[in-house]
Amino acid sequence: MPKRLIHRYWVYIITNKPKGTLYIGFTGGIDDRMERHKAGRGSKFAAKYNLKRLVYLEEFQYANYAIKREKQLKRWHRQWKINLIESVNPEWKDLWKPLDPDPDPDPDPEINLG
Repeated sequence: MPKRLIHRYWVYIITNKPKGTLYIGFTGGIDDRMERHKAGRGSKFAAKYNLKRLVYLEEFQYANYAIKREKQLKRWHRQWKINLIESVNPEWKDLWKPLDPDPDPDPDPEINLG
């Protein structure tokens, strides 16, 4: 298997509503992780409080930097976390978009390729 030159890791914050319960996580695959959170299988804590809205995201090339940042954010006071979220997402919009939310395998059924 060839070695990847660029790795991508994320630290993220999800919630159930603006200024609601917050969950801070780390992942090497944000799309898969958010799919699991949306399905209620991301973590027991997130499922218990229905945390599905991605409101903050940071990307890193190295896992150790992302893990360090995750731990740092978890130690922050709640208001600091809220201020961080609102500095980039003041409306607490869901920032996650599926890679391909509605795939259309046959965009034009009238075209005969055969």
